[in-house]
Amino acid sequence: MNFAATVLTKSLSGSVAGLAVLLAWAGAAAAQGANKLGAYGNWSLNATPDAASKTCFAAASPTQKEPANANRAPVILYVSAWPKEGVKSEISFKLGYKIKGDSDVVVTVGTATYKLFAKDDRAFIADATQELKLLDEMKKGAKLQIQATSERGTATTDTYSLAGLSQALKAMAASCP
Repeated sequence: MNFAATVLTKSLSGSVAGLAVLLAWAGAAAAQGANKLGAYGNWSLNATPDAASKTCFAAASPTQKEPANANRAPVILYVSAWPKEGVKSEISFKLGYKIKGDSDVVVTVGTATYKLFAKDDRAFIADATQELKLLDEMKKGAKLQIQATSERGTATTDTYSLAGLSQALKAMAASCP
């Protein structure tokens, strides 16, 4: 189980602190004043300045959102690293809306598809092996699509370009060993 899945499992079993960690990590850039370390194609690499709890993340926004007129908060795909916790490549999606309970969240890269679990406005892969497979597909692929349904019933499809991801991940490995 990956870091986010572990934290979510703990939070669902009553650990308020675990949920706080899960929800706070994606906002670490704003809260801790992350610095942009570089741009790689459609991806940016960012890191928090605090060496003791350094967090790095590659991030991209969709190149296409459907429906285009849906009212949503920012939509972002993250690949994050928390060296202190031993996490090197956590994949997560911020979809910009609260995800409908018990609905499927599906990611497609090429011909490969992956089901994710949802928590509020975010989606994660529960199985670390599947996460590594997805990351490998992302490195080889040209685009990624994620399909989900909002709590209000709006079906969305977001398309991300994967151009520059491999370079951003190499730079992240050097910045957050």
